[in-house]
Amino acid sequence: MKKWILKAVIQKIISWLPYPHRINYLFQQYVTRGVRLSEEYLDDKLIHFRNHIRFSGDPSGKTILELGTGWYPIVPVCFFLTGAERIHTVDITPFLTAEKVQQTLRELIRLEGEERLQQFLKPLPERWEQLNALSTQQGLGLNDLLTKLHIQYHIADARHLSLEPHSIDLITSNNTFEHVYPEILEAILEEFKRVLEPDGLMSHFIDMSDHFAHLDPTITIYHFLRFSKKQWSWIDNTIQPQNRWRIVHYRQLYQQLGISIIKEENRPGDVIVLRTVPIHREFSGIPESELAVSHSYLVSR
Repeated sequence: MKKWILKAVIQKIISWLPYPHRINYLFQQYVTRGVRLSEEYLDDKLIHFRNHIRFSGDPSGKTILELGTGWYPIVPVCFFLTGAERIHTVDITPFLTAEKVQQTLRELIRLEGEERLQQFLKPLPERWEQLNALSTQQGLGLNDLLTKLHIQYHIADARHLSLEPHSIDLITSNNTFEHVYPEILEAILEEFKRVLEPDGLMSHFIDMSDHFAHLDPTITIYHFLRFSKKQWSWIDNTIQPQNRWRIVHYRQLYQQLGISIIKEENRPGDVIVLRTVPIHREFSGIPESELAVSHSYLVSR
């Protein structure tokens, strides 16, 4: 059995069980090793942070909102190090633990010692001292750690945030939008419009590749485009859903909501590889060059 099929079957079964996210965490921790803080994962998050700053400017004194905390608060800690006043990070599932926060701090200290952290950010001296002190403190709970890092962790539905209107200067996400179903994403973006400052920015990185291809090299990043919506519903799962949207769909949603895209940076993908996949007719009408786009940064007001 191909790896992608095996993973799809396992995640589908897990999604039907009680406490599915906890079971999936144990599966990824001990079987796929998908929740470890690898060098590749760390670099990927730091690159996202660097790009968000490139688009939005100096975060000093700003209030930040991140969608999709995940297991390691790398991007929020980077915002702390560069002077953000307050960082909100929201997730629907409580993945974060005190140990994972401490591990994040230790990894950033390691990179600084290797003189690699400066490739991504320049920490403020006083913030760096605070981070170093926190990395060695024992017995601090999750909330205590995050408070000292100016981070507020929200386990919440991002369609209904407990934030004041126009209270956020910058909203970011990394590899999150592709896991949100269209009707939910529409409501989330409406909520983002409510909490964003009139002059605020949103910067979202979207991975539009078939995530099963990350595990299984026998399929391409366009593999999931061969299925109809009905067929995909049998393959997809609520543990790590994939909406299969292409860049044109995101543009259309932004336009529908009156959100102005001021910068779009796309990886064009590979049209030659795309042509090896029998694309389902439900995706007909989308130009090959648009269908092939695999990743995008969307920066908007």
